[in-house]
Amino acid sequence: MRSVTVSIDVPQMPEQVYGFLEVIAHHERFTNHYLTDWHYSGPDRGIGSCATVTAALGGTKTDVTIEVVEADAPRRIVERNVSASGRRLAHGTYAIEPLRTGGSHVSFTYAWVRAPLADRLLAPVVQATMRRANRRVMRRLATELARHVPAAGS
Repeated sequence: MRSVTVSIDVPQMPEQVYGFLEVIAHHERFTNHYLTDWHYSGPDRGIGSCATVTAALGGTKTDVTIEVVEADAPRRIVERNVSASGRRLAHGTYAIEPLRTGGSHVSFTYAWVRAPLADRLLAPVVQATMRRANRRVMRRLATELARHVPAAGS
């Protein structure tokens, strides 16, 4: 299945965005419209930080384990997502790039490594659903950053 990428520009500097995103508990604030019942394990931030959530998308619910598996401050965070009793494996990657005018370009790519047959058969619908949900994630991330992280130059 093809990956899905969404992005947004925010006024915070890459270091500020990274600092916010590296705390796994902060993700609940901007994804709780479709990821609920958050339970945390491992360190609070960085590689090994982990959350188990319930994902409700497209009329279905499934438990998902999200674990940070790579971190390259202040540019990139990679999460491994395991769901559907291990039949679905994906990586979620946040990439943070500085903007010439100040602030940051933040993108999130969801890439399936393994997907259940139903996901593969309905790939266009599954991808569109993920794209729609993650566009909302990006808008909500921008709102949360505005609430909790001062903009560059503020």
